Amino acid sequence: MARVRFVGPEPVTVPELGDRVVEPDEVVEVPDQRFEAYVCQTTNWESVEEPRFVDEPAPAPAKKTAAKTLKGSDD
Repeated sequence: MARVRFVGPEPVTVPELGDRVVEPDEVVEVPDQRFEAYVCQTTNWESVEEPRFVDEPAPAPAKKTAAKTLKGSDD
């Protein structure tokens, strides 16, 4: 699910979210397929976390390198 922040001045009831009352500056989860319908209303909503659809690749994990220990030579 994507997340959006309500930036309007007064609480609103959102029927699509089960008649949930959303307060100003509150972050809510919305269905991924409906994300664009919220963020196109720039006076009411702003993006917090965009949807990630199944056909998109997952972000690559950060590479970790193992610390190597240096061995002293006895020669």
